[in-house]
Amino acid sequence: MLIFKVNLKKIFVNFTIVLSIFLIDRFSKIFILKIAELENKVDIYLTPNLNIYLIWNKGIAFGLLSFNTSFIYNIITLIIISITLVVLAWTVRAKGLKRYSLLLVLGGSLGNLFDRIYYNAVPDFIDFHINDFHWFVFNVADIFITIGIICLVFKEICFDNEKNV
Repeated sequence: MLIFKVNLKKIFVNFTIVLSIFLIDRFSKIFILKIAELENKVDIYLTPNLNIYLIWNKGIAFGLLSFNTSFIYNIITLIIISITLVVLAWTVRAKGLKRYSLLLVLGGSLGNLFDRIYYNAVPDFIDFHINDFHWFVFNVADIFITIGIICLVFKEICFDNEKNV
């Protein structure tokens, strides 16, 4: 008989982190969508380099692979679900910085995945720009995903190099 050692504290911490990221993302999107509902648009200038501007993203990261065909949209959604499940599996096995980095990616991914399924698009609204150069419009989930990936790259470069020497 195979006995699994379940660490309830680790499961609770992981779940709390992912749920917190998901809820922060959801609340930010709900807030922006309520403004859009009241004003019929969202176009708020916060600073000379930061605007809140609502767009609907049917693609993947930063609007890449946007298609109007529902078949392609559904295929991309299935791929994103598969990748999210892989990240979940990696998170269960990971430790330390790698685990927390994957939790950031997982929480953000679930936030955007929820939107893809519920709205058939992801609301993006953070418009960072310098003069006329505008970065892709993004959302809070994208911030968590990006920070998680940067931490994973940092960990690989700075900490795992010692093993490969």
